[in-house]
Amino acid sequence: MQEKLLEIIKEAGELFKEGYISSKEVTFKAKKDLVTKYDVAIEDFLKEKFSLAFPEFTIIAEESDNTNIEFNDSIIIDPIDGTTNFVNGVPHTCISVGVYKNQKPFIGIVYNPILEQLYTASIGEGAFLNGEKIIVSDDNNLQTSLISTGFPYTSGTCEADLNDVVKKMKNILPASQDIRRLGSAALDLCYVASGIYEGFYEMNLKAWDVSAGMIILSEAGGKVTNIDGDNYTLFKSKYIVVSNGSIHDEFLSCLNK
Repeated sequence: MQEKLLEIIKEAGELFKEGYISSKEVTFKAKKDLVTKYDVAIEDFLKEKFSLAFPEFTIIAEESDNTNIEFNDSIIIDPIDGTTNFVNGVPHTCISVGVYKNQKPFIGIVYNPILEQLYTASIGEGAFLNGEKIIVSDDNNLQTSLISTGFPYTSGTCEADLNDVVKKMKNILPASQDIRRLGSAALDLCYVASGIYEGFYEMNLKAWDVSAGMIILSEAGGKVTNIDGDNYTLFKSKYIVVSNGSIHDEFLSCLNK
């Protein structure tokens, strides 16, 4: 299945690259949540191809009405994770596809066609970047760890969310090496998986933002929880916290101060 998924996703990557260098018409789903015709076009392409190749799977996708779609044997699509970057010519942007069987992780693929970074993982088989095995960092000290995060779209309209973002940054920034905010949760998870970052946290992410990256991170030896240290649950958990595993307890403690 992974081979066919990759074939389709790489085809979609050509449309992605075309859109990246083109002028873009932008509309807004919310105050800070934008969408382009390429989000829709790439999603439609992937849905059509996946439906033909894998009819036994339901498809859950960011720009679609998923109201009556059951999450069970499912392919979860984010056609452009990091749309703001895509629109503004920042090459930290990607296609994210997570495959789940009986709601359990199965295959994760995150593809940045601009930088030609292809992250892949299948359960029990490890994680890879462009075919080379990747593993998490072995740093066990939060103070020397590079942490990434993201700012939720709700920070523009919800004062409670904005205040929580600021509070957690005030906790983490002095306690870590530094914080990065590049604007694609899927790639941030992959950067933890490949040892670039030691940790990542963010609130209010959707299933399509993290479904693939979680699989890649776990297969690279990392750890994924919610803010309380319990299992992170797609479609339910408010906060995701991931790390190389070694700093996880200290990371959680700092976030929750």
